Amino acid sequence: MSDTEMMLSGYGLTLAEFTYRMPDYRSVLNTFSWQLFDLAPDYPKLFKFIEFWQENIEGPLHHVRFTHRKLIAPGEWRNCVGEFRVH
Repeated sequence: MSDTEMMLSGYGLTLAEFTYRMPDYRSVLNTFSWQLFDLAPDYPKLFKFIEFWQENIEGPLHHVRFTHRKLIAPGEWRNCVGEFRVH
């Protein structure tokens, strides 16, 4: 499926930031950023990657922070009825 077809099917861009402990130095934290098209609110690809990380990567996860944005959505429109001018 192409990116455009995925967006029309409801997929949006998901950006995840993984903070994990270094395998040899547990007190040192490192980050890893990852982005992909995923389907909200279940996020099947993101959770599959988290399971992969926990099973195959030696550095244990400290926390995961993610955001999601649909790229094809109704445009934002605001009606402005006044204007202020400052020198």
